[in-house]
Amino acid sequence: MIKPLPALLPVLLALAVACSPSRNETHVGTVRVDPSDTEEAIIEKAANLVPTPRQLEAMENGFIGFLHFGPNTFTQREWGTGFEDPAVFDLKELHTDEWCREMKEAGMKMVILTVKHHDGFCLWQTRYTTHGIMSTGYKDGKGDVLRELSESCREYGLKLGIYLSPADLYQIESPDGLYGNLSPKTMRTIPREVEGRPFANKTTFRFELDDYNEYYLNQLFELLTEYGPISEVWLDGAHPKRKGGQTYDYTAWREVIRTLAPDATVFGREDVRWCGNEAGETRDAEFNVVTFDEDPAVMTAFEDMLGELGTREVYTSHAKPFYLHYLPAETDVSIRAGWFFSDDENQGVRSADNVFDIYERSVGGNSILLLNVPPNREGRFSERDASVLREVGRRIRETYGEGCGLLAGAKGPKRALDGCQDTWAKADGMVVRLREPVTLNRIILREPVGSVGERIESFAVDARIDGRWTEVASGTNVGFRRIVRLPDVTTDTLRIRILSSRAEPLLSGIEAYRYQEK
Repeated sequence: MIKPLPALLPVLLALAVACSPSRNETHVGTVRVDPSDTEEAIIEKAANLVPTPRQLEAMENGFIGFLHFGPNTFTQREWGTGFEDPAVFDLKELHTDEWCREMKEAGMKMVILTVKHHDGFCLWQTRYTTHGIMSTGYKDGKGDVLRELSESCREYGLKLGIYLSPADLYQIESPDGLYGNLSPKTMRTIPREVEGRPFANKTTFRFELDDYNEYYLNQLFELLTEYGPISEVWLDGAHPKRKGGQTYDYTAWREVIRTLAPDATVFGREDVRWCGNEAGETRDAEFNVVTFDEDPAVMTAFEDMLGELGTREVYTSHAKPFYLHYLPAETDVSIRAGWFFSDDENQGVRSADNVFDIYERSVGGNSILLLNVPPNREGRFSERDASVLREVGRRIRETYGEGCGLLAGAKGPKRALDGCQDTWAKADGMVVRLREPVTLNRIILREPVGSVGERIESFAVDARIDGRWTEVASGTNVGFRRIVRLPDVTTDTLRIRILSSRAEPLLSGIEAYRYQEK
C-alpha cells in the first residue's frame, strides 16, 4: 500500500523524472503464478504486465463503430434462422460513405462489420457458398458490402474490422450443411482453390481439419487478404444452436490470423475481452490484468469473464498455479433497442446524453467502446441515429479537443509545461500550478501501461480553493485512461494523491477540461 506523501515541491507531469524509454522488454503480457508465490509476489507480477502492441493500439482507438447488417435488417429479427431466402436481403442502395462520414464525425477510429452473423448469410463475394449477397438482386448479384465499406474506410481514414460468426445456422440447417456433419479430420490446404477465382496472395496453410473448420478458414483467408488491412477479428461466443458436437480449431484460426493480419486484435480470445454485458455498463474498477487457469497463448476456448476481475482479492484467492494475463475490455452496446435496424417508429434509440455518458465511463474507464449503429433498409443510417452520433461527436470535440486542455501553459518550478503526456512522473503528491484560476469538471489521468503496466488502485484529486486544499474527486484504478468527472471547481492548483498502488505509481498524462451542456 502506497500512502499519501506529505506536500512536495510543485512538480509538473511534463517535468518527468526521465523521458519515457522504449518498451521494457523485461515486462511481458503473461506470467505464471506458482504455488510458492506469496501475495506480495503475485501483486508484483500483476503490476508489471504490459499490453502487446496490438492491444495498445486497440486501447488507443478508444471509440469504434459496429455495423449489424444483413437479412435480419429486412425480416426485423434479431437472430435469423438459417432458413432465410437470400432474396429477403432486398437492398437497392448502399451508402457506406455516409456511414463512415457519420462515424468519423462521432470521433470513431474504426468500424467492425458483421460480414457473417449467426444466420450464415455472407455480405461479401465469397467463393465457398451461394448463401449470401451473390444470390440477391443487389447489383445483379455482383454487390459486395465489405468491398464498398473498405473503400469508404480508406477515404475517411477509418480502420476496418470484421465479425465472422463461428456459429452458422445455414450450415447447420441445410441438408448438405458443413456444421456438425461429423466429417472426419483430414489434411487440407487453406485456401481451397476455386476454378476461375485465383488468389493474389499465394500464402497457403496445411491443417488437419473437419469440413466446417475448413470452410471457416477458407472464408477467413478471403477476408484477411482481399479487403485491405484488417484491424480486428471479432469472434462472437454466442451460439443459437449446436449440432453434431462441432468444435472449433482455434489453434489453426490463430495461425491464419497471426500470419495474414499480424497487427489485428482478436476479440473474444487472448487479445480483447467482452466487458460482460451489452447494456453499456462498466465496472468501477476495470483492471486489465486478469486470471486464467491455463496459459492463454495456447488455449483454444475462452469463457466469458463476468463479475469482479483483476483485484487483489481475485488474484490472491485464485487456486494456484494460474496465469496472469493483460487483456483489455471492450464495452459493446447498441445505439438502438436491438442490434439490427427494425423500424423508426417503435424501436428505441439512445439519447446523446446516454451515449456520451457511456463514452466517458468506458473510454474513460480503461476500456474500449464499441457502439453499434445498424444501417436501415435503405442502406443508410437513420437520421435518429445519425443525429445522436453528430451530437456525441460535438461534445467530445468541444470538451476534450486537442492537447491538455486547461492545463496548457501551466507552470512548474523550472519551465513551462510543454506537453501533458508521453513522459513519466512519480504520481503521488504531484502538484500542477495553472497560469490563472480556471473552472474545470473533467480530469484525465493516464499510466504508462505500455511500458510499466497498471499500478494505481485508488487515488484522490485535490484543488486549492480559497488558499486551502480540498478533495474534489477520487477514483479507483487509472490504467490506460481514466476520465474523472466532478462538479465545477475553480482553482489554480491541482494535486494528485495516490491512496493505494501495486508498485511505485507513475503517470504519463494529466489533462483538465470543462464539459458544458448546451
